[in-house]
Amino acid sequence: MGCFQTASNSWIYPTVILCLFGFFSMMRPSEPFLIPYLTGPDKNLTSTEITKEIFPVWTYSYLVLLLPVFILTDYVRYKPVIILQGISFIITWLLLLFGQGVPAMQILEFFYGMVTATEVAYYSYIYSVVSPEHYQQVSGYCRSITLVAYTAASVLAQVLVSLAGVSLFHLNVITMISVSVAFLFSLFLPMPSKSMFFHARSSREVQQPPSMKDMLHEIHEYERPGREEEKRPSGVTSISENLSDDSPVGGPRPEHAARRVFEQWFQDLKACYHSKHLFYWSLWWAFSTAGFNQVLNYIQILWDYKAPSQNSDIYNGAVEGIATFGGALAAFAVGLVKADWDLLGELVLGIFSVVNAGSLFLMHYTTNVWVCYGGYFIFKSSYMLLITIAAFQIAVNLTVERYALVFGINTFIALVVQTIITVIVVDQRGLSLPISTQFLVYGSYFAVIAVIFLIRSIYVICSTKCQKKIQDCAIGQNPYGPQPEEPRTAIMGTKL
Repeated sequence: MGCFQTASNSWIYPTVILCLFGFFSMMRPSEPFLIPYLTGPDKNLTSTEITKEIFPVWTYSYLVLLLPVFILTDYVRYKPVIILQGISFIITWLLLLFGQGVPAMQILEFFYGMVTATEVAYYSYIYSVVSPEHYQQVSGYCRSITLVAYTAASVLAQVLVSLAGVSLFHLNVITMISVSVAFLFSLFLPMPSKSMFFHARSSREVQQPPSMKDMLHEIHEYERPGREEEKRPSGVTSISENLSDDSPVGGPRPEHAARRVFEQWFQDLKACYHSKHLFYWSLWWAFSTAGFNQVLNYIQILWDYKAPSQNSDIYNGAVEGIATFGGALAAFAVGLVKADWDLLGELVLGIFSVVNAGSLFLMHYTTNVWVCYGGYFIFKSSYMLLITIAAFQIAVNLTVERYALVFGINTFIALVVQTIITVIVVDQRGLSLPISTQFLVYGSYFAVIAVIFLIRSIYVICSTKCQKKIQDCAIGQNPYGPQPEEPRTAIMGTKL
């Protein structure tokens, strides 16, 4: 018993349990074959019902639940929300197995919206149960295990369907068992005594939380030229510093503590987005994530339109597995690239947004499902590459607290944009476009993003070169020779 307690108090025990939860919660082999299952004899739903009446419920539910769940997650200290996610998983797949009709599937989508909204607890939990020196290590484990599980589930699904002849219903049974195991593991997670905001440690107990730059430096192993360490603006303290030092860890807070937390959130977000560098990377993140989620939500319907699953062999599992693996390789390759992202970052965003737009146009115009598969592989791989760069660029000089806030707001903005797209393009109250035409719209959407960032990148490169010429001329005309250069801020913006 003593050994168990010792393990549970270390960073290893919660990491292992959290990784097991992440693995089994993402081990869902039925997902790549969701549309064939819903349109098949088990559910007998039409593609129109799925597209226009069922799937939009997930987008709306996710949007409504995200901010309340984000606040609740920190207030109740993560573990209850992870357990709630496990329960939501079970309800989702019970409805998928035994529910019938459009109303049942709409309720299913609501609970799946709860699943996605509560994901924030999984990625935030580690910051309250492990010491700062293990943040990077544990973050890598938790994110990697979910990627491995998703890839393995997709490949397993394809093998079971194509070679073993397993029915789609039994794929959902396997998924049901997997998410139930994940729920059981969530019960064994240690309950944190603190959180990042509402139950933060006082400044007398800990030093300032490390920046995300320190946590990610070993992964990327490069320094960005011409950029100094960004500092917190004067007068703006972290939330853990702002709360009363007299409050015990995990103990009751003053009644006005919540108000102070919200005020601090506003001040921190205002300071973060004041940086043009962070603002434009966040802008790309939010708008591209909105388009990416929309494509992922409806890609299986497009595949079923190009090659109806009732009349042809389907390889959705293999395509998802290969695309995810390709995206992982692309994201890993980013860490090996040394570049001046301040100068060239927006050019890269613009170029790969052109690639995303081209792949979506290809998926719209082709009549061959294999070409459509190839376009999806290009789209997903390039997005995963760019989102890795964007995550690092946004996080590089932020504390863990500020990164959580920025990530949450960026995700919320992405959902707002995605909801607008859904209402206009998909919903029956909007244009209610056919699935193929929808992907023409999504391609045009990414084309607009590409044009904006290409124009912005040209402006940044030209202005940087002009500034360099002016400085060179000033040095050459100075009779006293070159003078010490004033410290420079990041090319794209001001210091935080």
